[in-house]
Amino acid sequence: MKPAGLVLEGGGNRGIFTSGVLDYLMERQVYLPYVIGVSCGACNGIDYISRQPGRTKSCITACDGEEEPVMGLSKLFRTGYYIDMDTVFHTYPMELVPFDFETYFSSSARIELVVTNCMTGRAEYWDERKDRDRLMQIVRASSSLPFVSPMVDLDGIPYLDGGLADSIPIRRALHEGYKKAVIVLTRPAGYRKTAGRASVRLAVMKYRAYPELVKALFHRHEIYNKSLELVERLEAEGRVFVIRPKAPVIGRTEQKLEKLEQFYQHGYLTMQEQYGALMEYLEK
Repeated sequence: MKPAGLVLEGGGNRGIFTSGVLDYLMERQVYLPYVIGVSCGACNGIDYISRQPGRTKSCITACDGEEEPVMGLSKLFRTGYYIDMDTVFHTYPMELVPFDFETYFSSSARIELVVTNCMTGRAEYWDERKDRDRLMQIVRASSSLPFVSPMVDLDGIPYLDGGLADSIPIRRALHEGYKKAVIVLTRPAGYRKTAGRASVRLAVMKYRAYPELVKALFHRHEIYNKSLELVERLEAEGRVFVIRPKAPVIGRTEQKLEKLEQFYQHGYLTMQEQYGALMEYLEK
């Protein structure tokens, strides 16, 4: 099997599709040497490196210690934010859904977690192999959506969701020397992102102290669509292997367990169907 990168798109709870894909690969001991993940793709990515099938799915479908969903209006009214990030990135990995830090830190595989620097508006690519809290802070930054999550401080600099600057980091994987790439998307073929005028106006008001971040938000759909165009071109040339949903996708904040389970199974079965083709691609 020739070295290949694994590129994981985010998408909030749509990332449970990716969980199904990766769980199937982990069950068959298919581990690629380089992973780059964004937002929920970062969450999936670290669980792939720590070799914990089912963990990301458990985090997406779990409740907090009070059996209350970690996102929703109740969290908004109580904390001021729609998602309880403290539960997701501290209570889960340390207590409720334990993360295997030892396996992660000792892995020889490379992983890059994409974050957006709020001062520059640009993507950065981080990892951590010693400090448990710092690793979770990086993943938290990669997953912190604007407007509904607070900025995350890393070395005195504020960060937000990596998808604001690099939603599908295929260019980064190619730059790092991986001529082959397996790309897991959470949107169906043909999808294109449109400009969100209301969100841009809100960004101007909320993030006026961060003009480069506002620019990134303004151009996000353009950057995303250009990345999709590159992925589709490379796919047509046979240079990358793309796994994407074929069934109708769920929403970013979907919380109905039945729909989450169905979308997880769709990811698992999609990978099962494409497994032979993937192995053929990796052996070329």
